[in-house]
Amino acid sequence: MESPMKKRVVVALGHKALGTTFPEQQKAVKSTAKILADLIENGAQLIITHSNAPQVGMIHTAMNEFARFHETYGAPMSICSAMSQGYIGYDIQNALRSELLLRGIYRTVATVLTQVTVDPYDETFYHPVKAIGRYMTAEEAAAEEAKGNYVAEEPGKGFRRMVASPRPLDIVEIDAINALADAGHIVIAGGGGGIPVLKQGSSLKGAGAVIEKDLISGRLADLTDADMLMILTNEEFVIINYESDAPVALSHMTPDEAKQHIANNEFGKNKMLPKIEASVNFVLQKQGRKAVITSIDKALDAYLGKTGTVIE
Repeated sequence: MESPMKKRVVVALGHKALGTTFPEQQKAVKSTAKILADLIENGAQLIITHSNAPQVGMIHTAMNEFARFHETYGAPMSICSAMSQGYIGYDIQNALRSELLLRGIYRTVATVLTQVTVDPYDETFYHPVKAIGRYMTAEEAAAEEAKGNYVAEEPGKGFRRMVASPRPLDIVEIDAINALADAGHIVIAGGGGGIPVLKQGSSLKGAGAVIEKDLISGRLADLTDADMLMILTNEEFVIINYESDAPVALSHMTPDEAKQHIANNEFGKNKMLPKIEASVNFVLQKQGRKAVITSIDKALDAYLGKTGTVIE
């Protein structure tokens, strides 16, 4: 039986929850579904978001290789992102539905194809830093640059397409997400950071970019008025001085303490920074909110307050 005490929780799944290839993903989401079902049984009203870096890269490579050999147009990043949201959501929702039914719980799980507006003048459009797709020759890289795309060389490996990573502004489908969540459905949304779009009058145009999924997780948690943001990664605790001889695991931070750690560059290069920023932004928007960062295998314990790094 599900607990009568309900708490709305936005759960952000990282790479470990999904794997990389099609077979890896199908296997990984079965284990992930058990963890998510444990949270549901303990009273969590889940809204789920997820990473997509290996998946969208694979789709981008496949679609553009097809275009290269068949002399047709390649797939824009916005379309690749939409494809990744669709097939990742498909696997998660089916695995979770099956796991819940095995436990005698009938809950619908729905994936919402999610668009996220970004600022066309975001500075990252002028300095793209996210590598995407396969390695190219110098000739292929020159052809990409002729199209107006950015490329960068990795010594000894070749050239890769570089795309921007703008900050998310708003979630286009937020009313639909809230309506589903308010009706008791489990929602998968904002996958891979969402599809970045630019407002052009009454239209939305896909942008050649990738949004940081942790930042959209925090925005999604805020706009759905979640009680908790749970970011699942590879480590049980956030670690400061990560690359030093004396790393320190943190069990609790206030937003001010977290900001001080950011200012001191204490998270190193372990990709923890956007997780901290998303957590702080979420917590500061309303009193009583909590963010927790932990490993996926410790998700239930973190939800119950037994482990993980809490920011509140």
